[in-house]
Amino acid sequence: QVQLVESGGGLVQAGGSLRLSCAASGRTFSDYSMGWFRQAPGKEREFVATIGWSDSITYYADSVKGRFTISRDNAKNTVYLQMNSLKHEDTAVYYCAAYRPRSTIVVITDVAEEYDYWGQGTQVTVSS
Repeated sequence: QVQLVESGGGLVQAGGSLRLSCAASGRTFSDYSMGWFRQAPGKEREFVATIGWSDSITYYADSVKGRFTISRDNAKNTVYLQMNSLKHEDTAVYYCAAYRPRSTIVVITDVAEEYDYWGQGTQVTVSS
């Protein structure tokens, strides 16, 4: 079992930066790939970024590539999402999620339904 708690959301002006944190429970944190998803008002949940057991394997949605950076610190059981050059379109509730790889070949995924655990979310609002 893994419990996830997000923090770091808030209000920021367009062009600004925020860093989201997701603290995980348990001793098996390093066994999970981690992901960030977001859901804006009136829209479906969408994939943002994911990271494997280390920071060597990452993948980003095209909409955030070059602006957002996902990282993790297994010693602290924490995953981060550094968000730079924020746009109004980035406004959403951001969710942290944990994925336990089903094989040694596919170790990350952008499919929300494949994630095993979810945090409660943190609001990010970007003013224009």
